[in-house]
Amino acid sequence: MRQPGEWMQLPTDERILEILDSGLLLSPQVIAKNIDKSRVHVNRRLSVLVDYGLVTRVERGYYEIDDLGMQYLEGELDADDLEATDE
Repeated sequence: MRQPGEWMQLPTDERILEILDSGLLLSPQVIAKNIDKSRVHVNRRLSVLVDYGLVTRVERGYYEIDDLGMQYLEGELDADDLEATDE
């Protein structure tokens, strides 16, 4: 069972992680289209997910799920235990 952090915005953050779990490098625009959210909103949430180590910014405008993100989706990680890096 997934253990979301208080900082997470559900279900948006989980849907972003699930889309990225496809193994593809995706842009905020592509993710937004697939989860029926605005690109601006997805971009904001991606920044938070990057700060908490669940997502990696591969290059400008492209993201992939990180090991911590996969662990979260598998229910092996309590997101409340993560701390933001604010990079």
